[in-house]
Amino acid sequence: MIHTITIPTPFAVGNVNAFLLKGDALSLFDAGPKTPEAYEALTAGLKEVGYTFKDIEQVFLTHHHPDHAGWIDAFDDAEILGHPYNDLWLKQDQAFMDYHDEFYFTQLTEAGVPEKYLKWIQTMKKPLMFMGERTLDKKIHEGDQLPGHHGWKAFETLGHAQSHLVFWHEKTKEMIGGDLLLGKVSSNPIIEPPAKRDGTRPESLLQYNASLKRLLTIPIKNVYAGHGEVITNSHPLVEERLLQQHNRAIRVYEMLASGPQTAFELTKKLFPVVYEKELGLTLSETIGQVDYLLDQEMIVKKRTENGVCLYEQQ
Repeated sequence: MIHTITIPTPFAVGNVNAFLLKGDALSLFDAGPKTPEAYEALTAGLKEVGYTFKDIEQVFLTHHHPDHAGWIDAFDDAEILGHPYNDLWLKQDQAFMDYHDEFYFTQLTEAGVPEKYLKWIQTMKKPLMFMGERTLDKKIHEGDQLPGHHGWKAFETLGHAQSHLVFWHEKTKEMIGGDLLLGKVSSNPIIEPPAKRDGTRPESLLQYNASLKRLLTIPIKNVYAGHGEVITNSHPLVEERLLQQHNRAIRVYEMLASGPQTAFELTKKLFPVVYEKELGLTLSETIGQVDYLLDQEMIVKKRTENGVCLYEQQ
């Protein structure tokens, strides 16, 4: 039986879910943000079913974002398991922070973001204050069986994060889904640095759509989502999310009828009220739509002195 622990966060997304699973091992999936309120919620949630932090033997991470990976260092007696990419963010060493800044400087510059907004590179790191201070004890890869939980398997589902995993049980048809599929909103395909520093930028929206399509090949009964209620209609919801992404991309395509524009110029039109406050998320969304249109060969791009400009395909 999967036990849900609902945890408050300081983020706009609201509460996050952690899940307790008892098998040959007692495991927690995700651990909320590193705040006093989240710690209290975890304490109460564990106590409700007769456990404490010391009883947890394993903590599995669906992905590295701070609302999911915050309190991993509260579980002193547990092993931390997750995708190898988690450690880039969990370690937060100076070399990675420098790489982080260089990567986002390049992305914002190519997107045509004016110099006055480049301070967002530092703003993007603020949520890391809610991140745990431990690193992985064990790495999980595509297709791995979960130790201590017979029948549970890990699937790599990149897009929302470059570390994203979901966990699936073939017999019960249950999935612990992280932020891959949410009932009320569509997860943002966030632009993140590639694991290899000489690698190309991951095309997050294309990855995300591929991960969603993978769910259509799996007979799912329930998805225990990272935010919100348990999802019982996953396949129709996946189809809805994919259509929403397509329609958003078409909206961007139609904007280019008035002439070539940068990703930043498109972001201002798509998100006129919030783009300055949430530049990282809104620009990620726009770049994702651009990647989609480029992949469909509906637009072309050309580098200029003001960044990369986008044109309708003639």
